[in-house]
Amino acid sequence: MLFNKLPDELFLPLSGQNRQIYQTVLIELADLFFDEDLIDPFIPKDLVRSTIEEAVIKHGIRQWAPEADEDEGEPVAAAQAASIPKTSADYTNRIYRRLVKTGWLDEEQQLYRTYVLMAPSVSHVLRTLIDVATFQKKSYGGAVLNVLSSVEAAISDPTGRGLTLQEAARTAAEFSAHLTDMLLGLRELRQSFAASTNPQDIVRGFFEQFVEAILVSDYKTLKTHNNPFRFRRQLLSMLKDLQFDELKRNQLIDHYQEVLELTNAEAEAKVDQHISRIIRIFESVDERLAAIDDFRFRLEKRVSDTVRYMDKTTPGMSSRLSRLIAKLSEQDEAEIPLVDTLESYAFLSPRSIRSAPRRRTPPSLKIIQQQVIDPEVLEQRHRFKEYKERRQINGSKLEAYIERQLDGADSLRAEQFTIDTIEDYIAFSYVRHMASLGKKGKNLYGKYRIEFDDDYTAVAEMVECRGFSLHRDKTNQKDVANAG
Repeated sequence: MLFNKLPDELFLPLSGQNRQIYQTVLIELADLFFDEDLIDPFIPKDLVRSTIEEAVIKHGIRQWAPEADEDEGEPVAAAQAASIPKTSADYTNRIYRRLVKTGWLDEEQQLYRTYVLMAPSVSHVLRTLIDVATFQKKSYGGAVLNVLSSVEAAISDPTGRGLTLQEAARTAAEFSAHLTDMLLGLRELRQSFAASTNPQDIVRGFFEQFVEAILVSDYKTLKTHNNPFRFRRQLLSMLKDLQFDELKRNQLIDHYQEVLELTNAEAEAKVDQHISRIIRIFESVDERLAAIDDFRFRLEKRVSDTVRYMDKTTPGMSSRLSRLIAKLSEQDEAEIPLVDTLESYAFLSPRSIRSAPRRRTPPSLKIIQQQVIDPEVLEQRHRFKEYKERRQINGSKLEAYIERQLDGADSLRAEQFTIDTIEDYIAFSYVRHMASLGKKGKNLYGKYRIEFDDDYTAVAEMVECRGFSLHRDKTNQKDVANAG
């Protein structure tokens, strides 16, 4: 039980008139006792007292309220308690004795030296209080990624790292608790803003308490394509598959049973509990975020309305007008000038009523389905692609066709060409027009020469064209060889 773990008078210093002093000192002592480089938890008494004295000097503690229950059984100490401390040493003595008496600090005597330590339960309470005082924003994406990496480790190596599933369940529970705390925090802020009549306090509280303390660090990314919850479906899918994977599930149960020293039934219940807890938390997170978003909308609307009307209402305007009217009443009516113009007001209409801004509705979810293309369509596309490739001509294809037709000869007449395939037909069509190929036929320039006749001839019983003779241009080839 709680009362068996903590001293009965532990919270007396934090509930008295000097609670601000003890709060400051405990925060300074936390840096000493919770130091990451601290190896020995037994800290010398002199170091603890000097830390308290430094806190007194650093924060300028100069006020002290007498505490009736402080060392009542000791007459000397009781006389000291009746007086107010005058020096930093007096403050240090009074604070140190009070912390030891109420159980915050424990003294341990080792030979001739006195050491100070903190009990584990007291240390945990102090850590928790400091976490509450320094409430920090959470990261949605970080929580999801931590759980995802832990679950992946447990599934990939259930016999070696299966205990990371327990860590994933703990992280998910902390994340769920943070969502609840944030929702309740928004509710308290809304109530405090509704009760406040000072616009400046409302705006200041919105930024200090909501934006800096409650709002999560990556809240605005929830509405973008880089949503931190984009891994949630993957996480839920992995856990649901794990529920029905008997091999890995049994390996996790054996690992829990070995590491946590549980029976088989207890280990099985523990594994199922952790899996179902993570699934339950991340399946219900949409509804909880919707509730948070609703509270946030109402809170921001309240603040935006306050900012909108701040320039229309000036604090203290009514009293200033009253004083002005009182002064005017003291003057003679003849000295008061007549008003030439009066401010006119338009008629009331439906447009005079201010309407609340419309809420942006998020786009509805759509299931993206992959289109299944008919195999016949794919085959037709493939054939069309092959047909285009066969129709395309370039210098290399044309040169290969000409060399195959020449077969080592230096010249060839049109009727001697053969056309066996579609590629041959297209290549022969371009033989007579090599000069018109442009960049495609730049590697053919100077290699061949064509002489046309006046008669028409038939080629391979397929084409009737103007007769011509194709010759190798040996002169150009010799010039190229000599230049090389």
